Formats: sequence, C-alpha cells, structure tokens
Amino acid sequence: MTRGRVTYPGYEHLRWEATVQKIEPERLFSFTWHPYAVDPSQDYSDETPTLVEFTLEPTATGTLLRVVESGFDKLPAHRRDEAFRMNEGGWAIQFDQYRGASRPCALAPRRH
Repeated sequence: MTRGRVTYPGYEHLRWEATVQKIEPERLFSFTWHPYAVDPSQDYSDETPTLVEFTLEPTATGTLLRVVESGFDKLPAHRRDEAFRMNEGGWAIQFDQYRGASRPCALAPRRH
C-alpha cells in the first residue's frame, strides 16, 4: 500500500492510499483505491476499491494516454453516484493540467 497526503487545495487534510496492481513498463500502470474517500471520520477499508488503469498506446503522431477507472458498481449505493461524479470531475481537472504540455488524452470513467 502506498500512502501520502492530498495536495489539491481544499483537500490537504486527507490521506491518499492506493495499492499498485500491475506495472508493465512503457505500457501499463494500475492501482486500486477508495474513490472520493473524503470523510476523515469514515472507515472505507471494508469497501471494494475501484481499479484505475493508465495505458500508453503508440500512435502515428506520438503516444495516447488512456485512463479507465472501473468498479463503481461495487461501491455502497449510498455513495456510489457522488463518488463517480466527483472522480469524473477530478480526472477532468488532472487531464486539463496535462493537456497544455501534451497531445490529446482519453478519459473513460466507467460505472462498472
């Protein structure tokens, strides 16, 4: 398990935890985590985490970065929609930061 502090403004009080699932150099990196785990008084450890996969694919003009997060259907019903919505927005913010320095990226959040 990897742990650290969130550095995004307004979320600095949160601890970030993830478990690396797979590394294939120059092709794939994946990890599991508990999405939108923002209530410090809540224990999320019994929830099934989502899987985040970063894949690199060669293209005629460079490399395509694809990010897919799956497993939202396994989250408790009472927080599933909000976790999906907030993560979709969070990934969009992350991609906006990289778009200025790179070619277009694909973002594909999935509910299942």
